[in-house]
Amino acid sequence: MSFKDDLEDLETAEDFLRFLGVTYEQRVVNVNRLHILQRFHDYLSADTGMEGLDDEGMAARYGAHLQRAYQDFVVSNAIAEKTFKVHQDEAKRMADRFVPLDSLLPT
Repeated sequence: MSFKDDLEDLETAEDFLRFLGVTYEQRVVNVNRLHILQRFHDYLSADTGMEGLDDEGMAARYGAHLQRAYQDFVVSNAIAEKTFKVHQDEAKRMADRFVPLDSLLPT
């Protein structure tokens, strides 16, 4: 079987993390599993250097992207990272509501 064939058998965030050799804490995955997988997908989609890699090279590249995606949520959280559109929309709404303090002071 090829690397891509093996990937098709993976179902959970933990499956991907174990398969790609990323050490993880279960509590981080429990809270952020979908965010980690979405960020992993985003990093893979942005990687233009995957073509022509053999299985070993591809596994290394996938592992690096998953490690980076996982680490994003070890040091931050889903709301701050704005992984999904709902978080991006909420951040935009909050920015639209921002009123600078000096605009409230009499001139």
